[in-house]
Amino acid sequence: MDSTPHILVVDDEREIREPLAKYLARNGLRATIAANAGDARKELKTSAIDLVVLDIMMPGEDGLSLCRHLRETTDIPVILLTAMAEDTDRVIGLEIGADDYLTKPFNPRELLARIRAVLRRARSIPRPREAAAGERLKFGGWVLDTNRRELIDSDGVAAPLSTAEFKLLSTFLRRPGLVLSREQLLDLTSGRAADVFDRTIDNQVSRLRRKIEADPKDPVLVKTVWGGGYMFTADVEELS
Repeated sequence: MDSTPHILVVDDEREIREPLAKYLARNGLRATIAANAGDARKELKTSAIDLVVLDIMMPGEDGLSLCRHLRETTDIPVILLTAMAEDTDRVIGLEIGADDYLTKPFNPRELLARIRAVLRRARSIPRPREAAAGERLKFGGWVLDTNRRELIDSDGVAAPLSTAEFKLLSTFLRRPGLVLSREQLLDLTSGRAADVFDRTIDNQVSRLRRKIEADPKDPVLVKTVWGGGYMFTADVEELS
């Protein structure tokens, strides 16, 4: 099996997507092109794609919509291509889970460097177990309904979860027993790398513990691994 990373370039401008695909191929990557979101969805169904380079502004379904779909259904990294005037769209893209962005016009060499950096981060993250559509995951007296995005306690009462808390809990439940660093958790939940002073994940873990732990000060479900990050220690059962 060919282990060369397979990049999907999605851009409605032929003069961008075709030269870019050739440049990536010359530099040791496989590249497939798509002129719109519809073509991209077809390629994603039939090909093993490792990363998507995605233009935001396209006729029909735009890049933000496709990026949102990818984040909800896959772990495939996404690098957005944005125009100078699309600062708001760029921010939205990062908020919904894009891994990086580059402003047009761009230097292909810089894009290649960003692709390789994102692929390195993605490969360092433990793979999740397979998730069934609309699955319900039981752990420690709780049930997370991933389709409805509801956390239900042992009495059948739903506890509210923010979007960030839902993403973090889902990430833990699909990787039980694995130590996940803060950098990996930020990648998985927000699609971005952490810097040395970033305490986002610590704050999110603290809020999640207040929701699911009997004693948040002495947690038994989400354990801190000193020097490593966090580990979800409870057994996870998939309910039908």
